[in-house]
Amino acid sequence: MSTIEKFLKNINNVNLDSIESPHLSKSKLYIKIIGLPYKIEQGVITPDYIEGVFKETHLFKDVVLASKLYVIKASPKSNMVVVWVDIWNSQSSSLAKNIINCRFNIGQFVVTVCGTNMSLGIPQCKNC
Repeated sequence: MSTIEKFLKNINNVNLDSIESPHLSKSKLYIKIIGLPYKIEQGVITPDYIEGVFKETHLFKDVVLASKLYVIKASPKSNMVVVWVDIWNSQSSSLAKNIINCRFNIGQFVVTVCGTNMSLGIPQCKNC
């Protein structure tokens, strides 16, 4: 299916926004990326910057985002951020096995991909 998707995206007259990623049934995988400073040489870390890193990093070659990325400063006085990512995972969890607990470089910084149970968009109060 990825071959079909690559073929369709390489056709010049196709609107890429109208193409949905073909896939078998999948589930969401919630991950967070830690170890990244808020400010780097290129400026402040943004979701667009992280998406660009995903496109260039071999570890994320098969990753399809399930929702937009969130870059949140760890605390007001800290220079570190946590990047919250929701991605589509196969039913066999093969994608999760390949990326969780892996480390990769963003510039001079070594960051870690961690699995998490919740997405930033899901309310985290368990009393309601």
